[in-house]
Amino acid sequence: MTRSDQHDRFLPKDKELRARVRLFGELLGNVIHDLEGQAVFDAVEKLRRGFVSLRKDEDPDLRRQLMADITHFDASLTERVIRAFSIYFSLVNIAEEDLFYRWRRAQVSSGEPLWTGSFDQTLRELHGEGVTAEELERLLNELHYQPVFTAHPTEARRRTTMENQRRVFETADRLNQPGLGEEERRLITEELETQIQILWRTNEVRVKKPQVQDEIKYGLFYFEESLFEAIPQSYRFLEKAIRRIYGVNPDGSLPVRIPAFLHFGSWIGGDRDGNPNVTPEVTELSCRLAMEQVLREYLKRVNHLRNVLTHSSFMCQPSQAFLDSLDADSNIANAVFQGASDRFESEPYRRKLYIMRYRLRETLDTVVRRVRGEAAVLPTNSAYADAQAFLNDLKLIRDSLVSHGDRNIASGALTDLIRLVETFGFHLHHLDVRQESTVHSDAIAELLGQLAPDTDYAALDETGRQQALSELIAVENLPEVDRKALGESTRETLRVFEVIQSMRREVGPDGIGTYVISMTHAASHVLEVLLLGRLAGLAGNDEEGNPFCHLRISPLFETIEDLLHVEDVLEGLLSNPVYARLLAASGNIQDVMLGYSDSCKDGGILASSWNLYEAQKKIVGITDRFGVRCQLFHGRGGTVGRGGGPTHESILAQPPATVQGRIKFTEQGEVLSYKYSNVETAVYELGMGATGVMLASRSLIRPPRKDRDDYRATMHELAQAGEDAYRELIDRTERVLDYFYEITPVQEIGFLNIGSRPSHRRKTDRSKSSIRAIPWVFGWAQARHTLPAWYGIGTALAQWRGDDPERLAQLQRMYQEWPFFRSLLSNCQMALTKADMRTAAEYARLCSDPELAERIYVLVREEHSRTVTEVLRVAQLDRLMDETPLLARSLQRRNPYLDPLNSIQIHLLRESRQFDAEADDDTDENPWLSPLLRSINAIAAGMRNTG
Repeated sequence: MTRSDQHDRFLPKDKELRARVRLFGELLGNVIHDLEGQAVFDAVEKLRRGFVSLRKDEDPDLRRQLMADITHFDASLTERVIRAFSIYFSLVNIAEEDLFYRWRRAQVSSGEPLWTGSFDQTLRELHGEGVTAEELERLLNELHYQPVFTAHPTEARRRTTMENQRRVFETADRLNQPGLGEEERRLITEELETQIQILWRTNEVRVKKPQVQDEIKYGLFYFEESLFEAIPQSYRFLEKAIRRIYGVNPDGSLPVRIPAFLHFGSWIGGDRDGNPNVTPEVTELSCRLAMEQVLREYLKRVNHLRNVLTHSSFMCQPSQAFLDSLDADSNIANAVFQGASDRFESEPYRRKLYIMRYRLRETLDTVVRRVRGEAAVLPTNSAYADAQAFLNDLKLIRDSLVSHGDRNIASGALTDLIRLVETFGFHLHHLDVRQESTVHSDAIAELLGQLAPDTDYAALDETGRQQALSELIAVENLPEVDRKALGESTRETLRVFEVIQSMRREVGPDGIGTYVISMTHAASHVLEVLLLGRLAGLAGNDEEGNPFCHLRISPLFETIEDLLHVEDVLEGLLSNPVYARLLAASGNIQDVMLGYSDSCKDGGILASSWNLYEAQKKIVGITDRFGVRCQLFHGRGGTVGRGGGPTHESILAQPPATVQGRIKFTEQGEVLSYKYSNVETAVYELGMGATGVMLASRSLIRPPRKDRDDYRATMHELAQAGEDAYRELIDRTERVLDYFYEITPVQEIGFLNIGSRPSHRRKTDRSKSSIRAIPWVFGWAQARHTLPAWYGIGTALAQWRGDDPERLAQLQRMYQEWPFFRSLLSNCQMALTKADMRTAAEYARLCSDPELAERIYVLVREEHSRTVTEVLRVAQLDRLMDETPLLARSLQRRNPYLDPLNSIQIHLLRESRQFDAEADDDTDENPWLSPLLRSINAIAAGMRNTG
C-alpha cells in the first residue's frame, strides 16, 4: 500500500460528516420549535430551504420573496432567526472538529505511518534523510516553539459559550463508541439535545464590553481547558515516534533526550499600545493570576500522585539522594503532618509528596493574597521559592524510581507533571509588554531634563540621540530622578519598568517575556527602552563591574516603509558597543517582531508577504554578521489578510535558514478557540507547529537550501505590480474609504463587546491610517469582499506573464517547487473562496452614492475574477482549493447558510442606520442594533474568520 493510499484510507468520509451535521440540525430544530414556537421555526426553515435552493439554481422571484420576508421580520424575530443560524454554525464547527479527531485517532490506532506534519511522519522523513539520533537530539536542543496569546478584539464568543460547546463536543464524541446499543444511543442523543438547549438559552453576545481583567481570564481559560493535558500528550506522541523510528537503549530509555521546547507567551495585560486600560496594576494582576492558575494545576496533580506512588520501603530501596532530601524536609514535618511527624515513614514517596503539597499550598496562598491586593511575604522556610526547587523534587522522585527498576511507573503521571513544570515553571506564560515608541521618546525627553539638563533631546538628530542615550546607559551612577517633578505619563512609563522588575522577582525571571516597541523607526527607539530599564534596575553593571541585562527588547516593524529600513535600525543597534555588551549579557539573542497586519493593510498582500520574506533574510543576515542569534516574532492574525494560514505550511514557507530552531508568533481571535478549545485539537496543532519548526530548522544540522535567484527576481516584480494595483484602489481611487465605511459593518463593530481595545485610533476619522488592521480585515470579510487577502495578485500575475508561455511555465514551477510561493497562492485560494461577489454586490448597494458603489464594486469584481483565473492557471487546477478538498467542502457547506445571514445583515444595516439618522437624540435605544451585532457574530462563526 502506498503512502497516499494509506493516507486516503483514513480520510474523513463526507457522508459521516453530513449525517452528524444533519443530526445536530434536527436537534437544534427541535429546541427552536419547543422553546420559540412554530412561527420562529417556520421562518428559519423557509430561509434555510430557500437559500439552499438558490445556491443550486438562481431564481430571482424566490430571492425577492425571501428578501421581502426578511424585511417584514420585527427586531425580535430577526434576532431569533440569526441565533438559529449562528448556533447551527457552531454545531457544524463541532461536527467537523470531531470528524477530524476521529480520523487522527483511527490512524494512530492502525499502527501505520501517520499524517503529514505528525511527529511520526516528520521523524520518518528526517531518518530517511540520514539524520542520526545524535543529530536529532542536537536539533531538538535548539527548538523553541512559542505561540503568544493576544487579546485583539476578534474572538466574538464568550467563555461561557465555549464551555457549553466543549460539552457538546464531548457528548457527541460518545456517539462514536463502537457497539452502542439503540437505547444507549437514544440516551446520548437526548443528552445532546439538552446541551444544545443550554446553548440556545445562553446569550452568546456580551452584555457589557469586557474589562482587561476579563480578557486575562479568557486567555487563561485555554490552559485549564486543554493545554495542561495537551502538553504532556504532545511529548508522549514525540516519544512514541522516536521509539518507533530510532528504537530504544538496552535499559529501555530513549536514544534521544527530549528537552522542553514548547513554551507560551501572552500579551493580555501587557499590551498597552493603544489601550489605556492596561495599567501597571493590570500587568501585575496578569502575572499573579497566571501563577495562581499553574500552581493550582500542580497541586491537583501532586494530590493525584500521592495516591499513586504508594511504594513501601519494605518493597524497594529509594536512592540515597532522595532519602537525603526527605531528611532535609524534617524541619517542616510537624507543620505538614500536624504533629504526627512520623506519618508515612514506610511510604517514602507518599511522605515526600505530602510535604511537596504543603509547600505548594504555602506558595499558592501567598499568591492568592497578592491577587487580593495584600502585601504578602513568601514564607521561604516552608514554601517553594521558585519552580526549580519544585522541579528538583519531582526529578529526585523520578530518578529514585528508575534506580529500583520502576522506570515504567516513573514514565506515567510523574513524567507528565515534570513536562508541565519544565514548560510552565511558576509563571505559566512569558508576559510580553508592548508600547508605542513615541511614549518612550516623550518620557526620555522629560527625564533628560533631570539626567542631562544641558541636552535638548527633542532637538537632536538620530546620531545625537544614540550618543546621548548610550552615554547615560553606560554611566556608572545615574542621578536620582525627582518623580514629583515629572508628568503623569512619564511617571506611569517608569512604573511599568518597575513592575517588570518586581514581577521577575515574584513569579520568576521567565514571567516577563520581551518588551515590544511598536512603530520602531530608529535604533534610538530601542536605546530609549534600554535606558528606562536601566533606571528601574533591569540593566547595568553588578558589584563586580560585570554587565547584566534582564530586559529583552524587540523592535516591531509594521509598515512596508518600516520593513525597508530594517537594516538601518538593526545595524545601528548591533554596532553600538554599549547595546552589544548588554545584549551579550542577556544571552546574545536579538528579538525582532514583524507585523503582518499593518503591512498588508498598508501595501496589499503581495507586497506585504514579499517584503516580510525579504526582511527576515536581511535580519538574520545582519545578526549572523554581528555574531548574534536572532529570534523572529511573527505578528500574525487569524485571517490570510493578517498573515494567517495553516501553521505547519506557514513555518515551512519561511526563508531558508531563518527559523534556526526558534519561532514565536501571535495567536489571535478565533484562531485561539479553534486550536485550543479541545485537548484533542490542541495536541494536533502543537504537533503540526513543532514539526514545522523541526523541518524548517534542518539548516542547524544540514547545509541549508537556497532560494533560486530567478524565482526571487520574479517575486520582486510581482510584489511591485501587486502593491501598485492595491494602492491604485485603496490610496488613489477617490472616496474608496467612504465605500468601505458605508458597505461594511465596520462602524458597528465598535459596539460589539469583544475587546477592551478601541477599534479605531481616532474616532470619526475615515482615513486608512486611523482604522486598525483588525476591523479593516473584519469589515471586508463580513461584506464578503475579503480583498485584503487577495487584491492585486491577479493583476500582478497577468501583467508579469503576459502572453509568454515561458513566463507562465516559470510561475507554475515556482508554485510546485517553492514553499513560499505555494503557501501564498494556497492561502489566496481560501480567501477567494470565502469571498462571494454576488453577495458583495448586495452590500455595495448600501453605499449612499450609487455611482461610487458601482465604480468600486466593478473594480473589485473584475480583480476577483482575474485573480481566480490567474491562480488556477498557475496552480494548474480546475477549481479553487482542489488540493485541499476537505477544507473546500467545509467552506461550500457553509455558503447556503451564510447567504440568509448576509441578507439579514444588509437589511439590519439599513434599518439601524436609518433609525440613528432619524433619532432625536442618543437616548433613543436602537432596536436593530442588538440583532445586527448578533449577525456579525454569526457570520464570523460561519466563515471561521473575524480578524
